[in-house]
Amino acid sequence: QVRLVESGGGLVRAGGSLRLSCAASGRTGSGKAMGWFRQAPGKEREFVVAISWNGGTTYYADSVKGRFTISRDNAKNTVSLQMNSLKPEDTAVYYCAASDYGLGSGLMAPQSYGYWGQGTQVTVSS
Repeated sequence: QVRLVESGGGLVRAGGSLRLSCAASGRTGSGKAMGWFRQAPGKEREFVVAISWNGGTTYYADSVKGRFTISRDNAKNTVSLQMNSLKPEDTAVYYCAASDYGLGSGLMAPQSYGYWGQGTQVTVSS
């Protein structure tokens, strides 16, 4: 099993920044891609960003390109999401996820992930 714990959410004004972190434990192993998804009230969970197992490839939703940056430290089993120029529409619960697929555009689909964190709330006020 893989356990994922997110941290770093909170309340920020529009235009501000937040940094989310995800710590993985358990059978982390090598080869797992990592992703971030978000879910706003009344909406479906949507893809935000993903990073391949070695950090060499990243995938971004169009809505966050140029504002969000994902990174990972395999030595520490952590993944980070730097969010800049936040907008009220970024408000959601953000989930960290791990996939046994290490690479590929399929990482933009939630069904590619077998492990999920409990989520952390991000609220952006206007």
